[in-house]
Amino acid sequence: MAISLPIDIEQVKGFLAEDEAEALFKAASEMSARGPILEIGSYCGKSTVYLGTACKANNAVLYALDHHRGSEEHQLGEEYHDADLYDQGAGLMDTFREFRKNMRAANLEDTVVPIVAASRLASRGWATPLSMVFIDGGHSLDAAMADYQSWASHVMSGGILAIHDIFPDPDQGGQAPYTIYKLAEASGLFETLPMVNTLGLFRKI
Repeated sequence: MAISLPIDIEQVKGFLAEDEAEALFKAASEMSARGPILEIGSYCGKSTVYLGTACKANNAVLYALDHHRGSEEHQLGEEYHDADLYDQGAGLMDTFREFRKNMRAANLEDTVVPIVAASRLASRGWATPLSMVFIDGGHSLDAAMADYQSWASHVMSGGILAIHDIFPDPDQGGQAPYTIYKLAEASGLFETLPMVNTLGLFRKI
C-alpha cells in the first residue's frame, strides 16, 4: 500500500514496522469515518502520523494519550534509552516536545488532541465512544492491564481494538501485551482478526 504522508516518517523516532503501520493506517481510514480514534502510547508520534493522517482525510479526531515520561525500557540506563529525550533538569524522560514538533511538521495540530496523562487517570469519566483504540503504552503488566481495562470497553460496536508488540514466544519479547491480547480473545466481546507482524487486531462484536 502506498501511503502519502505529510512528513518524512524516517525522521520520526519510534518503533513501528512498515506492515504494521500500513495496517493501522488502513484500519484508521475505515474506522475514523465512524468516530474518533484513541492511541495509547504516542512516544514521539510515529504511529500518530499514520493514524492522524487517516483521521484527517475523514475530518475526524485522534486522541493521542501518553504521559510522555517514557516506558520502562526508555528510562536512564535501559536498552531503549534516548539521551536526546532526557530532561536533565527534571531527571525524567520528556518526549512531549518532540511529539509536538512532529505534529506541527505533519500539519496534524488540528486533527490530533494530545492527552498528557496516565491511562487510568485519563479514562476517568470518559464517555465518548471510540471507533478504534490502539494500545501501545507501557509494557509492564500493570501498565498493559491498565490500558486494556480502562479503554477496551469504549470501543463501539464494529470498532477496532489494536494491540502492539504481541510476542507469543517469551524469548522474542515481553509478555504483557500478549497477556491482554489473550484477555481480549477470551472475553467474547471481540472477533479476532488476522495478526500483522506483532500487531494484534480485533473487531468489537
